[in-house]
Amino acid sequence: MTPVHLRRPHVSDYINGFLLAIILTVVPFGVVAFTDVERGPALLLIAGLAVVQVAVHLRYFLHYSTKRVPLEATIALGLAVFMSAVLIGGAIWIMTDLHHRMMP
Repeated sequence: MTPVHLRRPHVSDYINGFLLAIILTVVPFGVVAFTDVERGPALLLIAGLAVVQVAVHLRYFLHYSTKRVPLEATIALGLAVFMSAVLIGGAIWIMTDLHHRMMP
């Protein structure tokens, strides 16, 4: 029996990932385009589905698994999450500050 980390990905993995990615893209678009959902819940839904879509991409397209090298994979994922949080948080901070400075 071949170990999990040496297994070649099947086409069905890519198809499942693609279908999930399409669904996770169409649902927020449909909520914003075709419903009258308030801004707060819509943003919360979009953010939640974006996190799920990141997990889908990690699993199905990047083949992320802690079964290969658990410590190194966990450290790399933690670093990527930290860097993404700093980047997104900094961008929101800068845009909010500029918004308050530009508005009368």
